Amino acid sequence: MRQQIVRISILQSSKILVAIYVLFGFIYTLIGIPMILFGEGAMEIVGIFYLFGPVFMGLFGFLFFAFFAWIYNLLASVLGGFEFELKTVDTEP
Repeated sequence: MRQQIVRISILQSSKILVAIYVLFGFIYTLIGIPMILFGEGAMEIVGIFYLFGPVFMGLFGFLFFAFFAWIYNLLASVLGGFEFELKTVDTEP
């Protein structure tokens, strides 16, 4: 059965992506803390950027994905959306 994605929910999809970006952004925080504690001069400033990585990733991730979803919805209405095939499977073993 062929299916087509013709519309992406901009707000809901962006919220999910922000949650993922913020979680991955905490990796940057783990890098930034030692840079602030043990770094000197410019290294401390770079560490501060790493510390706020989740905030930046969440904010820019939301904005860019919302723009992407809007463009996708616009183009999908004219050209058609992504196509994929579905297969029904039994859930009982």
